[in-house]
Amino acid sequence: MASIEVLPDLYPEIEPYDTGFLKVSDLHTIYYEQSGNASGNPVIFLHGGPGGGTSGNDRRYFDPESYRIILMDQRGCGKSTPFAELQDNTTWTLVEDIESLRKHLGIEKWVVFGGSWGSTLSLTYAEEHPDRVKALILRGIFTLRRKEITWFYQEGASTLFPDFFEEFVEPIPEVERGDLMGAYHRRLTGNDEEVKLRCARAWSKWEMSTAKLLVDDEVIARAEDDHFAIAFARIECQFFVNGGWFKGTNHVLDNAEKIRHIPGVIVQGRYDVVCPFKTAWDLHKRWPEAEFHVVPDSGHSAREKGIAGRLVAAADKFRNI
Repeated sequence: MASIEVLPDLYPEIEPYDTGFLKVSDLHTIYYEQSGNASGNPVIFLHGGPGGGTSGNDRRYFDPESYRIILMDQRGCGKSTPFAELQDNTTWTLVEDIESLRKHLGIEKWVVFGGSWGSTLSLTYAEEHPDRVKALILRGIFTLRRKEITWFYQEGASTLFPDFFEEFVEPIPEVERGDLMGAYHRRLTGNDEEVKLRCARAWSKWEMSTAKLLVDDEVIARAEDDHFAIAFARIECQFFVNGGWFKGTNHVLDNAEKIRHIPGVIVQGRYDVVCPFKTAWDLHKRWPEAEFHVVPDSGHSAREKGIAGRLVAAADKFRNI
């Protein structure tokens, strides 16, 4: 009889031993924090969205006795300022911010951990600065190709969640629904604050509703937090309509050769609707050296038990690298 693998649980909650703000441009200041072991193996946690921000739960994937755990809120979200700002906020400025933070903290190389949009940013950072990355831990792979965007925001995921999708399209007149991304972008960057907030809530609720294999009302309720929703929706939509400002339609995967020497773990929920398995499979084919785990009973969320356990195990694997 085959043995059943027992995956680890999240580590207990901890508080930061250091918090700060780093001025990264004339306009933007980013929030960062450090927790765990100040002399430990440095790891940077890159959150999803873009625009999602970090939370205390994000510290819990890492052994606090082994890791120097670094969280940062990307431009325009969380505690970073100015709030929900779109100007001077691109994939490339975020990559620069990660490097600026590394230098500011006096770190030579670190483990890079990211899920969803955080996987996009982790991969892009590693491809630009492979000499600064000890290892990569990635979840819910997203590379911001046009087909990934249209699957979730136009036609694809809508066939699996027609009830939630109907709520998503409701703020948009039927005549504009042939390009939902463009229609949302006009409203989220417009001057009507009431319309902007209504669209931000609908945009955020659509993603929160589809994040787990089993619909979770507590996750959906996050979209009702206006502070979260407005930054999340505005920044996501801005990045997506601009294709991440990438240098080509397949930029992340086309540059995967640059990271094949870096130890890595890819964790993917088989029933991920937000970032479907196909993208993770495409990355696996480009980067076969990375350890690849398909979680059979999970969707997109890092907080689903199978995915969380795999992420903790991956972090444990690299704690002494």
